[in-house]
Amino acid sequence: MTVDAHRAHLIHIETDRRLGHEWDEWDGRPLPGNGDFSAAPGLFFGFAALTIGICMALGAALIFLLGPRLGALWSVLPGALWFALGAATVATWLWFGILLLSFYGSVLPLPEGWLERGPYLRLMSLTSQVSRALGRRDWVEHAAIDVYNALAERRRRTVGKGELLILIPRCLSKQALDGVLAIAGRYDVPVFVATRGQLARRVIRERRPRAVVAVACERDMMTGLRDVAGRLPVLGLTMRLPNGPCRDAMLDLDVMEQWVKNLVGE
Repeated sequence: MTVDAHRAHLIHIETDRRLGHEWDEWDGRPLPGNGDFSAAPGLFFGFAALTIGICMALGAALIFLLGPRLGALWSVLPGALWFALGAATVATWLWFGILLLSFYGSVLPLPEGWLERGPYLRLMSLTSQVSRALGRRDWVEHAAIDVYNALAERRRRTVGKGELLILIPRCLSKQALDGVLAIAGRYDVPVFVATRGQLARRVIRERRPRAVVAVACERDMMTGLRDVAGRLPVLGLTMRLPNGPCRDAMLDLDVMEQWVKNLVGE
């Protein structure tokens, strides 16, 4: 049987948020590391701890500044707000400790709605904003996505072949695209190229998959996970950008095949 017989049918839809728009400020210079932003998970955890500290400090500053006026309205209000902030701080750091235990340990003590598909998505988004301000955005986002994937993989989820969907961007190199189609063909999984965020969401609504394997750069992947992962299990495979963003992107086909194979239970 020829290789072409195993290639999946590719459906390309074009029409809101253009994928790749996060790179509009790119000046055309070569990207650091030849477009490979791989980073250790500890980088994300460090920035996440910093982000939590900043949020708590901002909350404390706000209560301190508004406390006198709030106290004039109702004398117990400032004390109640300080108590609420303290409780939120304890709960947040406790949850963060559980996150570290879940990633570095051997158990997942919380359901996915309270871990990688819940508060983690919000923390990931806030940490992205802090890392952007400090010039480490792409590396921190890559590490955050790796942590998310590691937790999601350990759920050992399986779906039927017709219940899995592969979403890819249009900027893959021909080699990467051929590899993706070959993998999808071997496992009889549909592949969609979505050029805009709205299209990716529309395809998911119409196809109603039970799981998604998505391919994107770190910046678009972060947006996609925020849009979808809270409602639907997603594994996100980031790309290497040797020729800059939105052109001839590469990906680890072995990882993609392993994900697809595990999800369809083969």
